[in-house]
Amino acid sequence: MSSNPTIDADNGMSRTEIRASASLASIFALRMLGLFLILPVFAEHARTMPGGDSATMVGLAMGMYGLTQSFGQIPFGIASDRYGRKRVIVIGLILFALGSFIAAAASDIVWVIVGRAIQGAGAISAAVTAFIADSTREEHRTKAMAMVGGSIGVTFAGSLVISPLLYHAIGMGGIFALTGILSLLAIFVVLRVVPAAPALALPAPGRTSIREVLANGELMRLNYGVFALHLTQMAMFVVMPAALIRLAHVPLTAHWKIYLPVVIASFLLMLPAIFIGEKRGKSKQIFVGAIALLLLVQIGMGMLLSNEHANWMLLVALLLAFFVAFNILEASQPSLVSRIAPPSAKGAALGVYNTFQAFGLFCGGAVGGLLAQHAGPTSVFVLGAALTAGWLIIAANMKNLPRRSQPHAVVA
Repeated sequence: MSSNPTIDADNGMSRTEIRASASLASIFALRMLGLFLILPVFAEHARTMPGGDSATMVGLAMGMYGLTQSFGQIPFGIASDRYGRKRVIVIGLILFALGSFIAAAASDIVWVIVGRAIQGAGAISAAVTAFIADSTREEHRTKAMAMVGGSIGVTFAGSLVISPLLYHAIGMGGIFALTGILSLLAIFVVLRVVPAAPALALPAPGRTSIREVLANGELMRLNYGVFALHLTQMAMFVVMPAALIRLAHVPLTAHWKIYLPVVIASFLLMLPAIFIGEKRGKSKQIFVGAIALLLLVQIGMGMLLSNEHANWMLLVALLLAFFVAFNILEASQPSLVSRIAPPSAKGAALGVYNTFQAFGLFCGGAVGGLLAQHAGPTSVFVLGAALTAGWLIIAANMKNLPRRSQPHAVVA
């Protein structure tokens, strides 16, 4: 990228970098919108559909998106390395739109599951994050990836706020149709707004790139981490709406009054931690601290939901802590993957990473639904705590990354 004067002109992010990062983050957010919009309302809506009275089927419908994404991330990532990022992203958005329209027309929960499966089949997350890594200098990559993490957080929060309102106005079918229309509009953004990608270094023939990625211990730590994070997130929100209704006595359509201030506050608390970690070379400490906070949240939630007379304010405080930890980890991990991965295998590395992320989403929905139905909501947080404790042990032994002013090699 050094040959591009618009990139190297100053020490801040260039206009090209900002344009690429912001537009690609918006496309990434659209993908997550298709997942998050159904979280606050689908469990209740499913009861009106044939087959929707089973928590297991509801969890499967919520998580199926992640299962098919997990199958597609590596092939889409490799294809983006070989054939170009934009082409792969457009194909994925077409599949996402098709699945959205099938789910919109569904008359029973089985067809919703089919639509969700096709939505997830266009697995463009790896291509998008690799495109961002291609289009930004390393010293600004964490900021660019933070836009992606921030877009996920904002989309998550916004979905919790607007989903009940949209459901009241246009119904579940309308919500699915809207995400399909937005996906088609995103194709225009890819083709007309996103800057052209820099030339890619071609990977070596065969499967060398994948073998390198899977053999890299530092990358595999991050892959496990994103699996645990998104499993925990999805499983948690299988039971969270009912917990807010029971403890805070807040109806479903008013949950945004809790989520919105909590998420805004979490961003205000997350940003200083991210920038201090980068500036002072404390990224590992911030990263591990966020995992420890996530573990405490899972333990606290499990204890809280086992108490019939728990204080709802404590639930809100734990939600705030969850979003702080989630946002830090969501912003940090893709940047770490892009910096550790071999330059010619960024798409493959991010494909593996996003495979673990998507499989975590599937397992969180499916296993969370099973546990909630057969073992109670507390068991969901026991699982989350166990996975997060394992992640904390793994992350404590990870190598640290140097400050930006130091050479870019990974050091102990």
